[in-house]
Amino acid sequence: MATINRALIIAPNWIGDALMAQPFFTLLKTRYPRLRLDAIAPRWVAPVLERMPEIETVYLTDFARRKLQLWRRWQTAQRLRAAKYAAAYILPNSAKSAVIPWFAGIGLRIGYHGEHRHGLLNSRHPNPCKKERPPMVRRYAALAYAPGAPLPDPLPAPRLEIAFDEQTQVLARFSLEAQAPLIVFCPGAEYGPAKRWPAEHFAMLAQRIAQAFPTTCIVALGSSKDAPLAQAIAERAPRVRNLCGHTSLDEACALIAYASAVISNDSGLMHIAAALRRPLLALYGSSDPRHTPPLSNTARVQWLQLECSPCFARECPLGHLNCLRELRPEQVFESLHDMLR
Repeated sequence: MATINRALIIAPNWIGDALMAQPFFTLLKTRYPRLRLDAIAPRWVAPVLERMPEIETVYLTDFARRKLQLWRRWQTAQRLRAAKYAAAYILPNSAKSAVIPWFAGIGLRIGYHGEHRHGLLNSRHPNPCKKERPPMVRRYAALAYAPGAPLPDPLPAPRLEIAFDEQTQVLARFSLEAQAPLIVFCPGAEYGPAKRWPAEHFAMLAQRIAQAFPTTCIVALGSSKDAPLAQAIAERAPRVRNLCGHTSLDEACALIAYASAVISNDSGLMHIAAALRRPLLALYGSSDPRHTPPLSNTARVQWLQLECSPCFARECPLGHLNCLRELRPEQVFESLHDMLR
């Protein structure tokens, strides 16, 4: 590693995972200060990586999910050959994620022993089953060292910075008053319904916020897929402004950076709020905050830890979603009220 001065990161396909990989980037840069790190990332993840000081260049991809698209990956690899990367770190577990560095002729290809990757990787870390894996941030951080090597404790935390001028410009763009406190709801979760707190609970929480803090603005952020869910919240609580699908990821980051508090499901926006050090209530259902927690001392986790959770399912296998339905708005508001006092 001492002679390597340029490396390529094959980034995760999820925003939250990309943020949990940032401590790994930091460790690499700390160990090898002259190492230049570039990354390949999907378009929906790239804006987060572009805000990380450890990453120099981000190459955008738009590969279809669950598709091999071997020819397009070969074309991408040929464009990377001129950079003469000495090493590649492949963070996803799939075989297709390891194809590009192999096609590009990158000599050292590092990652976890995953899906049929014997020939594609030549430095493999053991890959235990999901229940035995360490927290995601430690799993990524281990790739900065030889397999089995001890990790520093504590690890660096993910951190994003957004200039105050950018925040105020985005507030003005969406006609939000800079003087008014801003509460951000993140009601979506790309993974599936088993990670989404019910719309009626968000609405009831909004009503309580409006009663206790009447000057507060409440906005819902997310992708266009989250817009119907946010609309259902706004219909029950008209004080909520539905911006799902109306902001770019950069704009959503700027609004989160300005927020007095963020209430979010376990999602990419939750991890962004944590990396921006905003007061955060993170709502967990089918997933496990011990594995993918918000890495911030300004975050509080709300998780009932029922006998049936975490199940890691996209939809509740029992059909009741009690892990989130029984997480009452009153309970969440009490924690929020403590944060805002």
